Amino acid sequence: MPGENLTRDEARERAALLSVDGYEVALDVRSAVGEAQGEGPRTFRSVTTIRFRCNEPGASSFADLIAPIVTAVSLNGRDLDPSEVFDGSRIALEDLAADNELVVDARCAYSRTGEGLHRFVDPEDGEVYLYTQYEPADSRRVFACFEQPDLKAPFRFEVRAPEEWTVWSNGAGELADGVWRFAETKPISTYITCVVAGPYHYVTDSYQRVFEDGTRLEIPLGAMCRKGLAPHFDADDVFLVTKQGLDFFHDHFDYPYPFGKYDQAFVPEYNLGAMENPGMVTFREEYIFRGKVTRASYEGRANTILHEMAHMWFGDLVTMEWWDDLWLKESFADFMGAFANVGATRFKDAWITFANRRKAWAYRADQLPSTHPITADIRDLEDAKLNFDGITYAKGASALKQLVAYVGQDAFLEGARRYFKRHAYGNTRLGDLLSVLEETSGRDMAAWSRSWLQTAGVNSLTPQVLLSAEGRVDELAVVQEAAATTPADHPQLRPHRVAVGLYRRTAEGALERYARAEVDVEGPRTVVAELAGAEAPELVLVNDDDLTYCKTRFDATSLATLREHLGALTDPLARALCWSALWNMTRDALLPTRDFAALVLRFAGRESDIGVLQMLHAWTGAALVHYAAPEWREAGGRLLAEGALRELRDAAPGSEQQLAWARFFASVAAEEADLAVLRGLLEGTEKIDGLEVDQELRWTFLTPLSAHGAVDGSVLVAELARDDTASGKRHQVRCLASRPSDVVKAQAWAQVVESDKLSNALVEATIAGFAQPSQRELLAPYTEKYFAAIERVWAERSIQIGMDVVRGLFPSLRDSQDTLDATDAWLSAHEDAAPALRRLVLEARDDLARALRAQACDGGA
Repeated sequence: MPGENLTRDEARERAALLSVDGYEVALDVRSAVGEAQGEGPRTFRSVTTIRFRCNEPGASSFADLIAPIVTAVSLNGRDLDPSEVFDGSRIALEDLAADNELVVDARCAYSRTGEGLHRFVDPEDGEVYLYTQYEPADSRRVFACFEQPDLKAPFRFEVRAPEEWTVWSNGAGELADGVWRFAETKPISTYITCVVAGPYHYVTDSYQRVFEDGTRLEIPLGAMCRKGLAPHFDADDVFLVTKQGLDFFHDHFDYPYPFGKYDQAFVPEYNLGAMENPGMVTFREEYIFRGKVTRASYEGRANTILHEMAHMWFGDLVTMEWWDDLWLKESFADFMGAFANVGATRFKDAWITFANRRKAWAYRADQLPSTHPITADIRDLEDAKLNFDGITYAKGASALKQLVAYVGQDAFLEGARRYFKRHAYGNTRLGDLLSVLEETSGRDMAAWSRSWLQTAGVNSLTPQVLLSAEGRVDELAVVQEAAATTPADHPQLRPHRVAVGLYRRTAEGALERYARAEVDVEGPRTVVAELAGAEAPELVLVNDDDLTYCKTRFDATSLATLREHLGALTDPLARALCWSALWNMTRDALLPTRDFAALVLRFAGRESDIGVLQMLHAWTGAALVHYAAPEWREAGGRLLAEGALRELRDAAPGSEQQLAWARFFASVAAEEADLAVLRGLLEGTEKIDGLEVDQELRWTFLTPLSAHGAVDGSVLVAELARDDTASGKRHQVRCLASRPSDVVKAQAWAQVVESDKLSNALVEATIAGFAQPSQRELLAPYTEKYFAAIERVWAERSIQIGMDVVRGLFPSLRDSQDTLDATDAWLSAHEDAAPALRRLVLEARDDLARALRAQACDGGA
């Protein structure tokens, strides 16, 4: 892996020397079917022609390629010896001319890790499916290229494939003489080129738009999935959201969609949520729902569709120069996903999901030792891979939401429109965007950028309320601090535009807002003069309406009110913000886990927003596993299981809430009586009115039954026979690895750590099954094994598998000072390890230290 790295300095030097006129890429993937070709990796032929210019004739540079075999290399008509110019990841280019043509003929390897050209064999019918995934730098696994975002060029692809297949790429394609040839693209970066090939189920539609000047735009639409998923594929809803999104972005961006067709492929074993390849967006196929799901799942899919669509402008049309400014696409797309969901689709509460779910991701990332400014310092490709994180996405989007409050929505959108027109098909840095926003808003964007984009860490805002003798607000202030768990070198206090809401109970018992003021919070303490004289509040909510990015704290009166009346809050966004604040207090060891669990048991059953309810379930489960005092875990688990089963039985038959409580009950079931309920629901001897136990829910119930030894392997074999699909296989692998047996754990460890035979999806499933909270003692031998193995794994495996292993197998369930000491010992002994590997271990260490602090808080409750 280190030999495949590319530094920012190398990329800048190459960009200063070269400019690319175009690529022609010819792939032959007929080898994807049939028997493998001997002992080595299964390969395909890749022939690439690159035409490029060099502004210093006679200079040297290099092209990127990762391939087992390079058959021929030709530079400007000169045949070069591949053994002399190719080192496994780079092709040396000497004595360049002003105008150059490079031709590379190689045998590239199909991927089983989701990086490059991934090959998947469907166990259901034996069909083979291919797709590419490149970000940040894996197109070099498929064709020779200059693998960096600022060397944009037009691409022409042609693909030979099995005759019964269909092939798609970024441009429109035609089949002639056994070859699929695709229209030349606009100038785009290498990492967003794409090929999808196989016997996919394909559905078509069309989007039409007439603009005010009378011009017409027609965009052919397509959506595809594996044939085995076709019965579950609700393409009509995908197309509905797609058309709504295209209307929304055309209304707001004033720049027609620039890439011709718009295909969307839902593909197997995908590492990401989705990828914004222009004209050919790829998604993980789990967005096709095989069983009943809640509205939150459909909202999440719509958000992802709109997120990727926003990238057509933010990222594809205008691309960051280097990965330092990754936020220029990801932060904007994350913001636009929620913005468009609310503005264009049926999901009008998407900002609640953003406040509750996306920001939780950001708050966690921003308190890790690896926290970084939104505009990050990305030294190389390994840094880039790890920076697809909660800061780049969710914190960046939160900063943009604050920016909209700061400059106004009209100025923000007009800035975006000017940005697209000024930099179309080009590359930009931070200053390019700030300059147009200064033009449209008249605000000093440099100061805003310094505070929000160029510093790290999260602030906490706490209300201080002084009451007069008459019981009214004498003074209300907002106190700002750098969060106590923010790394010490990031103490920044930022300017915040916030709304402060005052809440009291009505005569009917509802907790409602009766006063609100917007204020610019500056420095450590800001007085909210507009609220002086108001009636005494029972609850003060700083950051009401979620305008800024901060951790909200409560004064003593407000916290006491929430303990008794949280469920009486009528505004769903305010309620979500309070839940989020309480969760952050639990993570920060300011609120005992058992108190948070009690609040969930008391009030979550009244939660109307299904996404918030599911988030509460996830938080509570994580709190029980990681933050509960060890001596309370068993009792806490019983309380949660009893409460979940009660809510499950009381929920409206067939409702989303019933389904959510069924899944949560399964996640906390541990006692024999609870496991018997799950077994009865599986076998049909137990009935809960309205609860349909479909195939996905069956696997949900089998997971705890497997982990607690309540079913044996034969049951899991029979279940796979019932669901003999790719999805069923992943579920079965997870359940098999979760069984409480020394032999099972040793086998799972060997399959993931000592072998590279499993695909990325099955690695993920095995890791998920391996570490079970009820098996802490069983996992004890693997702490030492983990630290002995990770440096070798990082060096030998792909970066994606390396990340999965280092994160997924860290001994977090061995939550003791001994494990913390072992982690520190490894870090001390491996100061020269790859920085990206050290970052992953440091993050895991921080999570473990946080868990120990929270356990101490809970134990002292």
